[in-house]
Amino acid sequence: MAILSVQDVSVRFGGIIALDQVSFDIEPRQIVGLIGPNGAGKTTLFNCVSRLYEASAGAITFDGSPLLAVPPHRIAGLGIGRTFQNLALFPTQTVRQNVMIGAHSRTRSDFLSNALKLPWVAREEDECRAHADDLLRFLDLRAVADHPAAGLPFATLKRVELARALASRPRLLLLDEPAGGLNHEEVEALGAIIRRIRDELGLTLLLVEHHMSLVMQVSDKVVVLDFGRKIAEGSPAEVQRDPEVIKAYLGTEAA
Repeated sequence: MAILSVQDVSVRFGGIIALDQVSFDIEPRQIVGLIGPNGAGKTTLFNCVSRLYEASAGAITFDGSPLLAVPPHRIAGLGIGRTFQNLALFPTQTVRQNVMIGAHSRTRSDFLSNALKLPWVAREEDECRAHADDLLRFLDLRAVADHPAAGLPFATLKRVELARALASRPRLLLLDEPAGGLNHEEVEALGAIIRRIRDELGLTLLLVEHHMSLVMQVSDKVVVLDFGRKIAEGSPAEVQRDPEVIKAYLGTEAA
């Protein structure tokens, strides 16, 4: 059974149709690339899955359960994590603290229990720290664990944000333009990290990305949007040969 199923999802902003009856499925442990020209509706779809936007029509199910009625603050608790195009880290907090913030979406403590310093709260915090340290090792961030996020190289901050998303222990990870601002060597390293996340952590990934070589190298399946419609779906090789995809990107029919 698909872990994520998008069924005839449409989104309208006034008279503008941002998504028009888009449908596709993602199987467990699959890496799916979501591509398309600027304005195709990729981020709009991401925001529907993470419940930042409301769909005008259609349905999205996660692990067989309806998603569109779930409040946005419960999405991480269901097992969906995401990164953003623009880094949203806390610059004065250390790398470890930033990662631990992601883990807190799974904790039970609240203002009162923290104020009373209950024993189980301390145990929970120790577990969060241990999990964060595991992720720092996994993403080669231990050397900067106690460094504030401010002042670190951009590629390092990208890995910190990825670690924070992983700290919520997601089963589905949404990556929004993870290669943006990275050089060629850094993109190659990112591709290896994405594959490791799937292979070693057993996660399912949905990737929105303009860096075509990265998408084609890491994806098991690619979904292509253009002007809010799905125009192609298939393996990277199939999508690259599709006349509709070539037309959308190059403005001309395939020869």
